[in-house]
Amino acid sequence: VQLQASGGGLVQPGGSLRLSCAASGSILSIDVMTWYRQAPGKQRELVAVISSGGSTNYADSVKGRFTISRDNAKNTVYLQMNSLKPEDTAVYSCYARGRTTGRVPFNSWGQGTLVTVSS
Repeated sequence: VQLQASGGGLVQPGGSLRLSCAASGSILSIDVMTWYRQAPGKQRELVAVISSGGSTNYADSVKGRFTISRDNAKNTVYLQMNSLKPEDTAVYSCYARGRTTGRVPFNSWGQGTLVTVSS
């Protein structure tokens, strides 16, 4: 199973971006889809997670500003980022856990997409 992330770029403080991450391959089901980020010189941190049923959880630093959602029919997870701050600058990566059509569990990472918040 492969994940393809997109949507990063340069945005001014206070601006918005929407990231997408599409999973492809022999997918039977996806349980959890997650966004992580890693800023320069810092450890990777969990940003937001969404279950197959739509339950969500967020890092305290992004609550009220970021929204994670998913389209199960498209095997795609989104991250709507509003009121962006310079400290949101990081490489954002997606992760998915589920089962293939052969009922084999998978854990897959997408390539990162760079988000830069700067004036």
